[in-house]
Amino acid sequence: MDKLDWNIILSLNTNSRKSFRHIAKDLKVSLSTISNRVKRLEKEGIIEGYIPVINKEKIGYDLTAVINIKLTHGKLIEVQEKISKNNHVSAVYDITGDWDSLIVAHFKDRRDLNSFIKKILSMDFVERSNTQLVLNIVKDEKRVLI
Repeated sequence: MDKLDWNIILSLNTNSRKSFRHIAKDLKVSLSTISNRVKRLEKEGIIEGYIPVINKEKIGYDLTAVINIKLTHGKLIEVQEKISKNNHVSAVYDITGDWDSLIVAHFKDRRDLNSFIKKILSMDFVERSNTQLVLNIVKDEKRVLI
């Protein structure tokens, strides 16, 4: 990746709906250059897709939880993959330290969270969990900041 690739990514991070024509004009290169570069970045898996950034609170998901889980019997990846398929879950991390995995998930209310935690704890190989509720979100950036 060169400087132009980075600048294209930064431009798309600002507004992924920005036209290639507009990006080409801003970066002072041809439209075909931008089009070819973006296609290559997509093909190489650097750009994986385009999504809207949603305000979770405005669609009713007011509760964010950070959940640590401890697993047994070396079934870490299988359990993490199963958890990651739940629609409440926005991130599953394989971590170091006292816990095996960290989950970030969003819920409409405490009952929603309670049901999710009970499902997690009933899964095979899940030994225990620790849940923390997020009080304020200072930063939760979805874009790559370079």
